[in-house]
Amino acid sequence: MLKKEINTKLYYSISEIGEMFDVSNSLIRFWEAEFPILNPRKNTKGDRRFTQKDIDNFRIIYHLVKERGFTLEGANNEISQNKERLKKRFEILDNLQKVKKYLEKELDRLG
Repeated sequence: MLKKEINTKLYYSISEIGEMFDVSNSLIRFWEAEFPILNPRKNTKGDRRFTQKDIDNFRIIYHLVKERGFTLEGANNEISQNKERLKKRFEILDNLQKVKKYLEKELDRLG
């Protein structure tokens, strides 16, 4: 899962994505070649610039490959067949994380 909280920037560098997910830049470049849904923009120098949508797609790939053990082909198939369901699942998980953090803060405040 995410190692670091996502900020609200418009674009993120490959190094920032690597830090967020605790993965190497070479893995990010490899997955970019393997997964059509991962398509960061490149500036005139060729540096990758990831949007929030790219991060969301990377998170789906990371979850399937690293956390659930899918092969690259299996992950590609799962994404092509169930992308909307996967996105909805992550939306729900994000909301639950926010509720959990809120409840923990309230518990600390009361206790």
